[in-house]
Amino acid sequence: MSRKYFGTDGVRGTVGSSPMTPDFVLRLGYAAGKVLSGRVKNPAVLIGKDTRISGYMLESALEAGFSAAGVDVHMCGPIPTPAVAYLTRALRLSAGVVISASHNPYPDNGIKIFSGDGFKLPDEAELLIEAEMEQPMACNHAAKLGKVWRVDDAGGRYIEFCKSTFPTQLDLRGLRLVVDCAHGAAYNVAPHVFHELGADVTSIGVKPDGLNINDQTGATAPAALRQQVLDRQADLGIGLDGDADRVVIIDASGRLYDGDQLLYAVARHRASKGKVSGVAGTLMTNLAFENAMRRLGIPFGRAAVGDRYVLEMMRERGWELGGENSGHIICLDKHTTGDGIVSALQVLHAVRETRASLAELTADLVMFPQVLVNVKVPRGFDWRQHSGIGKAQAEAERALNGRGRVLLRPSGTEPVLRVMVEGEPKEAIESAANSIAAAVRSAAGA
Repeated sequence: MSRKYFGTDGVRGTVGSSPMTPDFVLRLGYAAGKVLSGRVKNPAVLIGKDTRISGYMLESALEAGFSAAGVDVHMCGPIPTPAVAYLTRALRLSAGVVISASHNPYPDNGIKIFSGDGFKLPDEAELLIEAEMEQPMACNHAAKLGKVWRVDDAGGRYIEFCKSTFPTQLDLRGLRLVVDCAHGAAYNVAPHVFHELGADVTSIGVKPDGLNINDQTGATAPAALRQQVLDRQADLGIGLDGDADRVVIIDASGRLYDGDQLLYAVARHRASKGKVSGVAGTLMTNLAFENAMRRLGIPFGRAAVGDRYVLEMMRERGWELGGENSGHIICLDKHTTGDGIVSALQVLHAVRETRASLAELTADLVMFPQVLVNVKVPRGFDWRQHSGIGKAQAEAERALNGRGRVLLRPSGTEPVLRVMVEGEPKEAIESAANSIAAAVRSAAGA
């Protein structure tokens, strides 16, 4: 059964348009609360958010919905998505809710929910919530309404948790870091983590105004971070996105390392200690990464795109490492979800313990060129029903002649079709990607 509202990463959209309206979020909170009430005694949830101005409105709507359903609410204010997952588990609560649209611009927002164990809500639970939303909304008797508390030390608790994932025998003294928080949820958390571990930290993207989240800053716009690294002659730059669940790193030369390269550095370091049971990637993972895992003798699998599917594969196969080239990296021995700060610390662990640079750690990972074109399409657009797109894809695959691969997939969070072509030479894959994208635009009426 398909979900009506929940996508690959919760519910997301432009604020003021369905489904990101106050009345919808109110009903969502009430429905989620009723589902929780039927599963546990004395249910209680944690609510955190990023720095978007719409977070105030949606936070109030969620709080009212949960309270009407008889669920107690613990409010955290602005805090990274992975912090909500951690605190939900640490405080023994029934669920954790994040108000964030991650790397999207400020007009968008979203709702994602974690179970009490700190993992993202499974599909069946989301289906139960959607079914409950089809029922009329009511309100508990006044004596059975949920109460609301403010968690004043949420940031401090999470800072200590992040630090605990770094080896106690190591520190970051002597390391010059630039940390870019994208004017997002980590603005008052991430700099403290790296500073308290000993690094000399320069912070950028730490002045949120409700409108500037991800605006020319952070993991999805690393130019500002690169310039700061070069200007300050820093050793490394760490770029987070708006809710701090993904990370990119830039070295002293200005070279950017994406999720595949960072995951490789961590996997290679752990493999040298015999501590890697397997690694999960996605359909978008660079072919060079798969070949590198084979050379290291590490089992590798490709999940559907989306960190929830990477996590599902990891849990099914008993693996501890997985991730996406976008910068979502999951280390299940450290956390239950992708965490940009924790992931950066795992990379820094490898750098400090081996005394090698990031370039040296990834020297034998020679990435295949990839071209990704995002084509705007109407919501619900099914590219498989258009023969022109299929023809363009087939022609591109013939032109590559076994030297690459083609992947088309709809975004789980935006009305776009992603066209990815990987292989060599670069000119061939650029031509292939542009030909397919043109066919998509024609079919979509763009």
